[in-house]
Amino acid sequence: MRILLLHSNYIEFQAIKKEITTAEDSDTDLKRFDDLVVLFTCIEKGDNDSTIENAVTIIKNSLNTLKVSRILVYPYAHLSKDLPKPSVAFEILTSFKNSLIHNKLDVNSSPFGWNKTFTLSVKGHPLAEQLKIIRSDTVEETISKALKLEDKIDSNYHILMPNGDLRAINDFDYNSYPDMNSLQKYELGKSRLVTSHPPHVELMKRLSLVDYESGSDPGNLRFYPKGRLIKSLLERYVTLQVKNYGALEVETPIMYDSQHPSLASYLDRFPARQYRVNSDDKELFLRFSACFGQFLMLHDSIFSYKQLPVKLYELTRYSFRREKSGELVGLRRLRAFTMPDCHAMCKDIDEAKKEIITRFELSRKILNEIGFNDTDYVLAIRTTEEFFNQNQIFIKQLAQTWNKPIFLEIWKEKFFYFIFKWEFNFIDNLGKASALSTDQIDVENAKRYDITYIDEKGDKIHPIILHNSPSGAIERCIYALLEKAAKVQMEGKTPSIPFWLCPTQIRIIPLSRDFHDVSLGYLEELSSSGFRVDFDDRDLSVGKKVREAEKEWLPFVLVVGKNEVESKKFQVRDRYSGKMISMSLSELTDHCKKLSNGMISDELPLSRFISERPLFK
Repeated sequence: MRILLLHSNYIEFQAIKKEITTAEDSDTDLKRFDDLVVLFTCIEKGDNDSTIENAVTIIKNSLNTLKVSRILVYPYAHLSKDLPKPSVAFEILTSFKNSLIHNKLDVNSSPFGWNKTFTLSVKGHPLAEQLKIIRSDTVEETISKALKLEDKIDSNYHILMPNGDLRAINDFDYNSYPDMNSLQKYELGKSRLVTSHPPHVELMKRLSLVDYESGSDPGNLRFYPKGRLIKSLLERYVTLQVKNYGALEVETPIMYDSQHPSLASYLDRFPARQYRVNSDDKELFLRFSACFGQFLMLHDSIFSYKQLPVKLYELTRYSFRREKSGELVGLRRLRAFTMPDCHAMCKDIDEAKKEIITRFELSRKILNEIGFNDTDYVLAIRTTEEFFNQNQIFIKQLAQTWNKPIFLEIWKEKFFYFIFKWEFNFIDNLGKASALSTDQIDVENAKRYDITYIDEKGDKIHPIILHNSPSGAIERCIYALLEKAAKVQMEGKTPSIPFWLCPTQIRIIPLSRDFHDVSLGYLEELSSSGFRVDFDDRDLSVGKKVREAEKEWLPFVLVVGKNEVESKKFQVRDRYSGKMISMSLSELTDHCKKLSNGMISDELPLSRFISERPLFK
């Protein structure tokens, strides 16, 4: 069965003529229905009672998300070529409608077997258009106990001040902290549903960075050459910083046996939806972090208190989580993502707390060098009541280190494998919060995986485990950078991304073909200094070339003509200052080196000649 689900303002239809002799009885009056979900429904060969049951479950879940109960079932055979006999299709369709009615939905329908005209108005939000493919073997999604418990967590919320004092959520003055206000509303509202496109979605497409991939599962994206360069630079930079911190880089499998005794129990302690894969006689799951591989590796390793803390790191390309479809918008939340994941084995809670502070500063440094600053994100701390009461000095130390108000969630009980976590939350232009860097104190998994170290007495002791992503998912970093740029644009300023991440950093535009050769010489000179420089060799006006460079957010544009060749001075369009600056190539080189700030670099992701580049949409 295939169902095209359209959340609609209205639909009008009129039955015109019977298409088959066994068509359903109907009049030919014009009918209209307002504010509903239209289900364009196609019955396929092999559909049965099991298919109907699965379809009803799936449709109900979608309707609950959309908060709609009124539907119109519209027979629509054009969604498939694998059709049963009309009589069979009508029987299954009727059973489907009756099952929907049985589930107390307001069900309407258009007649089966007729040619019809229709007019339709679809609402403009990300969930308004959904294609459902339902089979009889569709199985219920596997959801961990931890995830089911999330909605039942008994929490108290506070604002933790830099001096360690607590303020009630409702008594805090948010005027100077608008992002903190957005975070508390987001947390208390408990809704993760995104009902409109955040600005970065349009930007990621327009800049030819990233796009949706219709041939894959939702939340799996395609990265074009420019987007892949940005992603690669971020991956390499974060990895280098974590290795400099002292972590040992490893690589582990992306899928695991769900019946493995250690893994099976861990799956229920992690709040994430899982991808399941059947292979031979095994049920496997795709990893949602690097935890499994690293913990199994540490189980087979030997180390003592002298080596602690032992730190392992992996850049997981990819981690997989079956996030809800209504939460999958752009780069913010994905089903396949790249997660820098660093675990540390610590001697005890005291060593874990010391290491937390070190990793907190590491994560802060990484985000700020990527292109953020401390005002771009809000610190949240989540902890059990017991840990909070017993570790006031540590909590106060972290508050003083941050030196700004902190969003604090205190759990009455321990719901997960961790008893404490912090996270940097970015607030986008829709007021949605997304965690970037995070770290957790894990008190369960060393025992679960039988990870031990040898202490001073020669005894085997289970360490305390820290789970740190120093940047958060790489894709989410790109999302946050684009949302930050969009905010700048909304304020009437010129948007940009950090210089070190720009796919093209300098573009050279010759005034005419007479200046091609000398311009190529300038390109070679600037490229040899380590910058990504391209050359607009197309037969277009200089004005159009400059405008297109601005649309691509290029940091610097050089127009080369007679005056520039003779004077060796160039009127450079500087996107960051918004000014035309007169400078020599050496002065431009020095300026760009300052902007690069020692960050890693790479080659152009496309041909240096614009005319040779394919267009990606």
